[in-house]
Amino acid sequence: METSQKLGRHRWVVERSIAWLAGYRRLTIRYERRADAFKGFLALAAALTCFKKLKQAK
Repeated sequence: METSQKLGRHRWVVERSIAWLAGYRRLTIRYERRADAFKGFLALAAALTCFKKLKQAK
């Protein structure tokens, strides 16, 4: 069982990540009907988000 100090930390990371991905319009409205195309755009958005965060850290 988690202590009250650690409670909610993991959830905050997940919510923040979802918020970053929500910044991409094509993902929020889901224009793609095919699951493979949507999955491709999701992977691209995740890669772009990681790249931007790594670029800021430099």
